[in-house]
Amino acid sequence: MNTIAGWVLFGCASALGLSIVSGMVYKSHAPEKAGYPVESADGAEGEGGGASVEPIANRLAAADVAKGQASFAKCAACHSITQGGANGVGPNLWAAMGKPHGHVAGFAYSDALKAVPGNWDFAAMDAWLASPRKYAAGTKMTFAGLSDPQERANVIAYLNAQGSNLPLPAPEAAAADAAPAADDAGAQAAEGATPASGAPSVDPAAAEEAEAAE
Repeated sequence: MNTIAGWVLFGCASALGLSIVSGMVYKSHAPEKAGYPVESADGAEGEGGGASVEPIANRLAAADVAKGQASFAKCAACHSITQGGANGVGPNLWAAMGKPHGHVAGFAYSDALKAVPGNWDFAAMDAWLASPRKYAAGTKMTFAGLSDPQERANVIAYLNAQGSNLPLPAPEAAAADAAPAADDAGAQAAEGATPASGAPSVDPAAAEEAEAAE
């Protein structure tokens, strides 16, 4: 009985010791910053109250082609951009700006993209890079999009420099702040206001008639 009791006590002590040691080794700590940023799958920018995005013409005026080339590395796994380059998962993008959707012969574009009217102009490419799935619902392209508007402008400037060389659109002038309109009703009320003393105004003719009646 003493031997059995000793082994039971030894097992309990071992379990307690292992529990304490494992708790010390694998002790969890609260993160310094809770959560982590998640980029929108649609590349959405501030829907429901976010800051407005500058027109693409203004962003292109400040675009950096070298930065656009660096950002294009995100696209290079699927697209080539050299003249005469082969198609990959996506079509070759040499001289793509200004061309119709689905212009590369022999590439199997999705029906969703081919159904989008128009050409790859600057505004269309900006919308496509922001969210391919919004631009052409049902597209086979799985890229989530570029959420930074200026990064998109940099990429578009780089794409345009690769065989297209379309003239950049003129930047749009900033809208002047309109001066608030005068409040007519308030102005009329101000004109008919009583004197500062608060005493009501009296018509002199009416006062004379009252004295004569007395």
